[in-house]
Amino acid sequence: MNVIEHVRDMSAAGLHSNVRIMSSLLLTMSNNNPELFSPSQKYQLLVYHADAIFHDKEYRNAACKYSMALQQKKVISKTSKVRTSTGGGASNIQAQINMMLANLYRKAGQERSAVTSYKEVLRQCPLALDAIIGLLSLSVKGAEVASMTMDVIQSTPNLDWLSVWIKASLEKKSLLRDNVDLLVSLADVYFRAGDTKNSILKFEQAQMLDPYLIKGMDVYGYLMAREGHLEDVEVLGGRLFNISDQHAEPWVISGCHSFYSKRYSRALYLGAKAIQLNSNSVQALLLKGAALRNMGRLIDCYLASNGIREAMGMANNIYKTLGANAQTLTILATVCLEDPVTQEKAKALLDKALAQRPDYTKAVVKKAELLSREQKYEEGIALLRNALAKQSDCVLHRMLGDFLVAVNDYQEAMDQYSIALSLDPNDQKSLEGMQKMEKEESPTDATVELDGDDMEGSGEEGDLEGSDSEAAQWADQEQWFGMQ
Repeated sequence: MNVIEHVRDMSAAGLHSNVRIMSSLLLTMSNNNPELFSPSQKYQLLVYHADAIFHDKEYRNAACKYSMALQQKKVISKTSKVRTSTGGGASNIQAQINMMLANLYRKAGQERSAVTSYKEVLRQCPLALDAIIGLLSLSVKGAEVASMTMDVIQSTPNLDWLSVWIKASLEKKSLLRDNVDLLVSLADVYFRAGDTKNSILKFEQAQMLDPYLIKGMDVYGYLMAREGHLEDVEVLGGRLFNISDQHAEPWVISGCHSFYSKRYSRALYLGAKAIQLNSNSVQALLLKGAALRNMGRLIDCYLASNGIREAMGMANNIYKTLGANAQTLTILATVCLEDPVTQEKAKALLDKALAQRPDYTKAVVKKAELLSREQKYEEGIALLRNALAKQSDCVLHRMLGDFLVAVNDYQEAMDQYSIALSLDPNDQKSLEGMQKMEKEESPTDATVELDGDDMEGSGEEGDLEGSDSEAAQWADQEQWFGMQ
C-alpha cells in the first residue's frame, strides 16, 4: 500500500483533520521534488486536500484547491486513468469513532482513555498525523509513537521523512521546507516562548505561501495589534472575513483591532461572537476577558466621577452583548446601587446572580453592601457565613467582621479581622476595623483606673493600711527581681 492509498483510506474513514495535515505535507514535498509523485497521484492528493478543507468550512480555500486539482487534471495524459477505490466501511467508521472519542477524552482531561483511542486510530490508519499530534501532546514518548508507524515507513516508498516530521524539523535541506502547517506550528512555538519577532515572521511566511490560511491568524492578528500595526490588522481581518465568517479567527482579529483602538464595547461583542463559533478559542476568550476588564474599569471611573448615566449605558451594553449571567447581572447591579431610585432593581439583579452562582464573590459583596445599608445585619451575616463555607476570602471575612461589630459580637469580629489579615496582610480596611475596636475598648480601661483612684482616696483606714502593706510586698518583690 503506497502513501496515497493511506490518505485515501483516512479520507474514506472521515479523518479529515488527519487528511489535511498529511496531504499538505505530501504536496509540499511534491512541490520541492516534482519527481516524487506521478501527475495522477498529485491530482488525487489535491482532491483529498480540497475535500478536507471543504469539511472545515473554508469554502474559498477549498475552491482554490479544487481549481489546482483541475489544472493538474489537464496535465495528465488522456490515456491515463485515475484509479479510485473505497476502503472497508466498518473499519473506516470505527476509525472515525475512535478519533472523535480521543478528542472528547482529551478535552475532558481523561488522558489515559484519549491515548488508548488515538493508538486505536493509528492501528487502523498508521498515517493519521492528527492522532500522532494528539499522542505527542499527551506526553507519549516520540519513540513509542514512531514505533507505531515504523512498519508503514519501511514498507512505503518516500516516507522516510515521517520521523523527521514527528521531531518537527524545518531544516532548509528538508523536503518539508515551506510547509504551511509546520510554519504555523513553529510560529505558535515562538509565540508561546515569548519571541514575538520570530513568531510574526513565521506567520507572515505561512500566509504568503497560502493566502487562504485561517489557522493561527488570530494569534498573528493579536501580535500585530499589540505591536501597533493596526492598519495591517484591519486589512487582515477584512481579508479573512472574505474567506470565511464561520471561523473564530476573523472575529478575533477584528476584535483585537477594536481593543487596541480603545473601542472596548465592540471588542467585547466581537470576542463573544468568536466564542459562539468556537468555544475553545483561547484568543477569543482572552479578548472577551480583557475587554470586559477594561469596561469594568471605565464603569468604576464613571461612578467615581458621578457619571451614573454613562456607567449605566456601558453596563447595559455589556448585559445585552453577553446576556444574563452572574457577572453581567452583578455589573449592572453595581451601577444600580449608586442610584437610590434603582435600589430594588439592584437587589433583584443580585438575587438572580446569586441564584446562578451562589459562590460568585462580587455578587455576595454587593448584596452584603445593600443589606448593610438597610441595616439587615443578621441577614448579611447569614449570607457571608454561607459564602465563606464554600471559599475563604479576605473581603468576605472583613465584611463579616463589620457586620458582627454592628450586632456587638466583638470577639468574633476580631477573629474575622484577624483571618482577613492573615489572607492579606496589606488589607487596610481590616486593620482599621481592628484599630477601631481597640480604641472603643480603651475608655473602659481608663474608667476602671479612675475608680481605683477614687477608692484610694476614700479615707477608709483599713483600705489604706491594706494598700501600704500590699505596696511594701510589691516593693520587696521588685528588689528581688532586681537582684536576679
